[in-house]
Order: sequence, then structure tokens, then C-alpha cells
Amino acid sequence: MPRIETGRIVIVGAGLGALYAALKLAPRPVVVISPETLGAGASSAWAQGGVAAAMDRADTAESHAKDTEIAGAGIVDHAVALRVTEVARQHILDLTKLGAPFDRTKEGGYVLSREAAHSFARVVRVRGDQAGREIMQALISEVRTTPSIQVLEGAMAIGLETAEGRTTGLRIMSSGPVGSAPVILSGPAILLAGGGSGGLYSVTTNPPRIRGQVIGMAARAGAVIADAEFVQFHPTAIDTGEDPAPLATEALRGEGAVLINKHGERFMRAIHPDAELAPRDIVARAIYAQRQAGLRPMLDTRAALGSRILAEFPAVTESCIRAGLDPVHGAIPVAAAAHYHMGGVEVGSEGRSNLAGLWVCGEASSTGLHGANRLASNGLLEALAYADFCARDIAASCPPAGSEAEIAPGFQGTGNQPDPDAVAALRKIMTDHVGVVRNVDGLTTALTGIARLEAEYGPDCPTFLNMTATATLIAAAALKREESRGGHFREDFPDPRPELANRSRLTYAEARDLRERLARETT
Repeated sequence: MPRIETGRIVIVGAGLGALYAALKLAPRPVVVISPETLGAGASSAWAQGGVAAAMDRADTAESHAKDTEIAGAGIVDHAVALRVTEVARQHILDLTKLGAPFDRTKEGGYVLSREAAHSFARVVRVRGDQAGREIMQALISEVRTTPSIQVLEGAMAIGLETAEGRTTGLRIMSSGPVGSAPVILSGPAILLAGGGSGGLYSVTTNPPRIRGQVIGMAARAGAVIADAEFVQFHPTAIDTGEDPAPLATEALRGEGAVLINKHGERFMRAIHPDAELAPRDIVARAIYAQRQAGLRPMLDTRAALGSRILAEFPAVTESCIRAGLDPVHGAIPVAAAAHYHMGGVEVGSEGRSNLAGLWVCGEASSTGLHGANRLASNGLLEALAYADFCARDIAASCPPAGSEAEIAPGFQGTGNQPDPDAVAALRKIMTDHVGVVRNVDGLTTALTGIARLEAEYGPDCPTFLNMTATATLIAAAALKREESRGGHFREDFPDPRPELANRSRLTYAEARDLRERLARETT
């Protein structure tokens, strides 16, 4: 297998965490591995709400941390929550200097929105629902003009090379339709910042390529995975049959939009005292129950926003118009969709995994910030904070490097791309059995089904093996957690159990052993 030795830090992914880390590492040479043109396939660019930060003088980092811990249902790491919320303000200021066009007041302050489970309006936004897109554009512009950053577009990571508990290389191939033979990149450090796992589900708000591959490749290399069972389902994906599903940002409910069913009943009032602003897991289960009962849940913005939605929430408006919906005069049909993975590669305070030489930030990581249920708009914040923590630690850990020649992998031949039918079958299994509501029979069915797909379609396709590894970890961790907590709901164990108020940790080998035991027991 061809091998390229480089002094560049190797960064996998091209979203907010990856680009911010690359900029924080400058002028140290880095190479960013991007399957698409920069910004085209990253979840960050699709984020609508914004970045949570205590920017108001009456707000505090401590209050933000407290809200984070409450939403996380008892398993948030207090020290992590406080550390991240304390640096939030500085990252907003840094992004502003980089050109992020945050909404501002006439007095020069930041326009702040309140989202679910926040006790204060602290979500910094851009043009209502354009935060992710506009922040990414600002970062992309800066990255394009930073000489130390090489962006290798059209390449995708498919695996890690390890020796004696250390990562020694990254296997990449062309991300084109036919792929390529793999090439190994060997650099002084590898930073994984390649997104979560929402695309493993049939109904998701994530871009098409975000299907757990980065978590899976780390797990297959021996990384410890934490909190894998905690998948957050966004309550208000626009239910038009699109794949991925467009998102109706939570900021709409922050502005006063309400949830109704086909009878016009505002059903959240009977479920939680905060109604539409209850924590996401509670709203998602209510939406799911309404759909299961054939009551067609909808988001009604008419009284709260009226025609203002057209100018203030252009992404939502565009999605509605594309589907033939009129958000000014009609309610928007919604469904719960896989949106964010609280779990991922377990990392310490500086973003280090248990594998030497491997750092992880963003949604592919599990830092202890989110617990069982991510607080709204803390996702982009965590990506920024840990991109910075990782960059500082990598710079301190690796010897200084001068200018480095750009990498030219010269991909040859063809590679094995995942079979579309196998991917569709995997996504259906996850939605049907590892979704909003779970139970032992469904999780057992999921694990045995994933094993069959892996055996049939995986041996010659590392990308599909990465997907099935992450799917296995989610289902296995969900089976092992015999309680309901945050985004993980077991209808056969509907209540939280105090003795289980801790984070889960699982290796792929342990999850696979559980899967194989269940397969033997069911044959």
C-alpha cells in the first residue's frame, strides 16, 4: 500500500471543528481531508440555531453550565461543562473577528435567542437560521488564505493504522463514485473531526456522508467509545419525505411557534410545564407518539411570526416552498429525526483518545459535555472549544515543523464503495429498532440484523464496516442500559435508575462479542 510520510498534522473532516482547529494550529502545517468541496458535506453548515454563549451581562457561564447539566439528565461532567461555557464568549468574539456576521443590536450587542431548556436567551445567531452556513463561510474564507493549511478535497478517510496502542497512519482513498486503492498518510498527529452518526437512520437531518464512519474507524482501531446509546432526535424535522429531512430550527419555538396536531390541539401543554420549550428528548417522544397515533404533528408559526418567517428564517422558508408548503398561512408537518450523537470517541480534557497520537473533536467525540441529552446550540460550542483544546495540545505535543510540501496522493485504481441497498437496509434497521423508542426485542433484532449485513456486504468494504461498527456500538450500548435517560428511552425500562447515572464506555470488541452471543442465542 502506498505510504506518504508528512510533517503536516492530519485533520479528518471539513466542518467547524476541523477548520477551526486548522486555523488555531497555524502556522504549523496541516492537511485537511475533505470528501467534498469545503463546506458542502459538513453538518456544521446545516446548523440553524447558533452557538450558545453567555453574552448578556445578566447571564453567566455558571448558569449556562447548570442548564447544560440539567438537560444532560444527570451524567454531564460538571468540570467539562463549566470549562466549555467559560470559554464560549471568547470563541464568539474570535468568530466575529474572522468575519462571522452574527445578528447585532442597534447598540452593537449580539441578538440572543432562547432555545429549549435554556434559562436565559443566550443563543448567538445569524439571520435567524443561517448560523452554521455563515460561520462556515467565514472559516472557509480564512482557511483558503492561510498558507499553512492544505485542503485535500475529494479524499476520504477509511481507516486508522495502529501499532502498540499508537496511531501510525491514516488510510484514505478517493471519495469519487468508484473510489480508489487506499493510500496511507503518516503524520505527527491525527485529529478526527468528521461528524457524528445521524445518517445511520432513515429519517435524519444530517448530510448524506455523515453515517458514523469516523467513530467507526476509531472504534475498529481500538478507541474507547463513550455514551454511544445517546442519540438525539430533533423534534421538528420538516416531514416532506426528503432525505435528509430539512430542519425547522428550535429558534422558531423560541420565538413562540407552537406544536399542534391535525385537530389543532396544542399537545405539549399536557406533557411538560415548559410546553414547546421542554428538553428535546421529551418533545421528540411527544412528536413520535403523535405520529404513531396518526395525529400528524405540525409546527404552527402563524401567530408567532406570520410573514416575518420569510425574512427571519430563510432556510426554513426555502425548505417549505420546495415542498409546496406555505409557512405564513399553514402549519408545517414535522417528525422526529436523528440529529446529533452525544456519544463518540471518549476523549480527555485536551481531546486525546486512548490511542496515542489520536485526538478527536466535534460530534465524533464524547467529552462529557452533553450527557444523555445535548442542550440546544451546545454542539457548535463544543466543536469550537475542543478544536481549540486539541490544537493547543497537539502543538505542545509535536515537535515544531517548518514548511511542508503539499500532499499529492495520486489515487490509483478503484475501491469498494458501500452497496446502496445494504446502506438502506442498515438505516431501516436503525430507525425501526434503535430509534426514539427502544426495547429489548427491537435492539436484539437490530444487532443480529447488523451482523448479517456486515457479513454479507462488509468484508471488502471498510467504509461499510465503519458504519456497521458504529451502529453496533449504539445498539449494544442501548441494550446494556436498562433504564430511560435523556435521548435514550426504553419502553421496557421507562424510568431512570439512580444507580445507572453514569457514562457508558464500550469498545467495539465488547460490542461485537455481545452481538455474536445474541446471534448464537437466536439461531
